[in-house]
Amino acid sequence: MAVTDGPWRVRARAPVRIDFAGGWSDVPVFAEAAGGVVTNAALAAHVHVDALRGGRGIRLVAEDLGERVAVDGPAGLTYDGRLDLHKAALNMLPVTGGIEVLTRADVPAGSGLGASGALDVALVAALAYLRHERFDRADLAELGFDLEAKELGLLGGRQDQYAGALGGWHELAFSAVGVAVRPIAPTPEQVGELESMLVIAYTGQSHFSSHTHGRVWDAFRAGNPEVVEALGVIRDLGAAAANALRAGDWRALAATIDENWRQQQRLDDTISTPAVRRVEDAARGAGAWGLKATGAGAGGCLLVLGPPSRRHEVERAVEAAGATTLSVRFDFSGVEVWEDDAPADRA
Repeated sequence: MAVTDGPWRVRARAPVRIDFAGGWSDVPVFAEAAGGVVTNAALAAHVHVDALRGGRGIRLVAEDLGERVAVDGPAGLTYDGRLDLHKAALNMLPVTGGIEVLTRADVPAGSGLGASGALDVALVAALAYLRHERFDRADLAELGFDLEAKELGLLGGRQDQYAGALGGWHELAFSAVGVAVRPIAPTPEQVGELESMLVIAYTGQSHFSSHTHGRVWDAFRAGNPEVVEALGVIRDLGAAAANALRAGDWRALAATIDENWRQQQRLDDTISTPAVRRVEDAARGAGAWGLKATGAGAGGCLLVLGPPSRRHEVERAVEAAGATTLSVRFDFSGVEVWEDDAPADRA
């Protein structure tokens, strides 16, 4: 139910993520039939939402993308490829009266770091706050997933929304009955060690997950044995990555990441692009233990794990191959929402 009163300005932010193994197996078409497992970690890089009540009409702005949409009212919130996530959030959680929604991300568009899922969570958190509604973190993750899967009918899994809502390191098990959240509680020493070993290399090429997803799931439904087998192995690697993280066994984690990348490439010929292969070759040549594309692949970022003594060499090598390296720090707060003139109120 739309409301007309409430705070004047609400801000929210949710972290993006890296996925160590298991991505793809969280998509319902697979998870509900065979069960999925993903191990991921939230990064201290965020998607930000400002929701400002007042004025006339509805104004939507993606500041980092330079995109704007202005309509007179809710009837104008039609899906046409222009800021559809923003529109879907307002269609799901309407707010009566004029409103402006501004968003921006700390990571490049198409990075494969789950920014759209983080945006889903931050949008529903901010609008729910404006509506005097409070949800726990798992509910915000599910609302964010519904925004894409039900409201917009997009293919994709739940891991991004859960990382954005929960923060931290998690093993997530997906099935027809729901999501089992299994936190991984690292020591401060483990956090520092892993941050010192990881390199996130943005290839400079946005990933094309919607096209890739469509081909993979068509093949899965058709019973393509290569795709079916690869997805099963990827699911099992999700659990193996969780075990390695809990043990602080970084070489085992690197081997798991590397095998996940091999299995990802079995799913579709486009998952490794020429730009990705150039960066991959450079990282391996500089001493990386293991690597994989983040998210669905087909561009975006590579997650590279290697000895801390070689990190700077790896960074220089991937940058020489055309990549941009991103900061690696972990986020353990998850989604945050607050009024503009009040301290942060964690959801």
